[in-house]
Amino acid sequence: MKPVLLVDFGSTNTKVTAVDVENCEILGTAAAYTTVETDINNGLHDAIEILEQTTGHLEYEERYACSSAAGGLKMISIGLVPELTAQAAKEASLGAGAKVWKTYSFNLTKGDMKEIEAYHPDIILLTGGTDGGNTECILYNAKMLSELSYDCPIVLAGNRCAVDDCQEILEGRTTYICENVMPRLGELNIEPTQKQIREVFLKRIVQGKGLSEASDLVSGIIMPTPSAMLTAMELLSDGWDEHQGIGELVGVDLGGATTDVYSIAEGSPANMATVMKGIQEPYAKRSVEGDIGMRYSVHGILEAVGDRRLAKIAGLNRQKVAGLVDYLGSHTDYIPDNEEMEKMDFALACGAVETAVARHAGSLEQVYTPCGLTYLQSGKDLRRVKYVVVTGGALIHAKHTEEIAKYALFNESTPGSLRPENAEILVDRKYILAAMGLLSQHYPEAALEIMKKEIAYYGHKE
Repeated sequence: MKPVLLVDFGSTNTKVTAVDVENCEILGTAAAYTTVETDINNGLHDAIEILEQTTGHLEYEERYACSSAAGGLKMISIGLVPELTAQAAKEASLGAGAKVWKTYSFNLTKGDMKEIEAYHPDIILLTGGTDGGNTECILYNAKMLSELSYDCPIVLAGNRCAVDDCQEILEGRTTYICENVMPRLGELNIEPTQKQIREVFLKRIVQGKGLSEASDLVSGIIMPTPSAMLTAMELLSDGWDEHQGIGELVGVDLGGATTDVYSIAEGSPANMATVMKGIQEPYAKRSVEGDIGMRYSVHGILEAVGDRRLAKIAGLNRQKVAGLVDYLGSHTDYIPDNEEMEKMDFALACGAVETAVARHAGSLEQVYTPCGLTYLQSGKDLRRVKYVVVTGGALIHAKHTEEIAKYALFNESTPGSLRPENAEILVDRKYILAAMGLLSQHYPEAALEIMKKEIAYYGHKE
């Protein structure tokens, strides 16, 4: 047996997973409160102690970690046109595992700079213009960013004809030059920027949040947790070498503050009569709904779904729904302990999943032209996706997980939404996806086999 320890330093809990990589087996999982305010090692020690109640004492040959502790990787992205380079910048940031607070377009204003100062991001991604195209905007924004009161790392990934000048304008600050995220109109090139963002996270952000103190217990923080999640989703979908994956999928991670959605799919138009609008989105896409969460962002679910629909799903009256949402928003550590609250949590989870996946998926609209009826597609067409994989405490520990997860699927009441139509629901019961993303950096075949065994085939073991 070759035991490996995988650690996820989360904003709330530190989760540990022990794996036997030789036999492709999960030995045990555990979680404890993340003690980021004091010494992050304390929470890790607590989690390992709980884990050893199941596994007994283990001598780990390797230990790896990911992190979203202390709010994760806070970013802003800046581009030129909202639907083009600004969107490309956002896709690059999200795919790298960042929490994108805001995306700015065109020239930054004094008001924008005040917002940026107040938010105090960990990294800024500055883009704008295709190669050989507009240079004025990115140069202007570099000048504005040169007046920031602190040295925030700035990744320059815009018009190649302007990035050297941007670096000169930002002299004395920490800057990194990458290939343009949109070298030609409508063409995405986000992988080099994603790699650079992750490297900045490892070099600078980890130390800034005190996570380097855990270096005596782990081999290092490899990546942000959302990046580990996306990596795991890609591996499960695509497979590795001769080991087949399960095919195109959508992943939903429902949390207390945000809901992350992942899609590993082409998402191209289903028929010749459909024309793409905007940029071609990445095959492996991540989106974050910062206003949709089961506790800290519970009012965002109410606002997005509406009290009438939530009341209908929960089987409660609208006044009761509003009162319960207020209670949950002010009692973020509350766990339902009665039937009424269980109904409310069920309805909120359904609403959160439905809203987040609808925002992530593309949309279709009818347009009448001189040549007849045409369809315009924005975003990805996910109707043919085979699986919906769900994770996150609010889903894993729910009594009706599969029923909640079905709210991710296509609904005739919103025919323009390109959500999965006949996908099978898969549940990450042991909360291992981030751990498998970590493991895949060194043992991809073992990570794939474990996910197929624990997630894809979970419901087919009988």
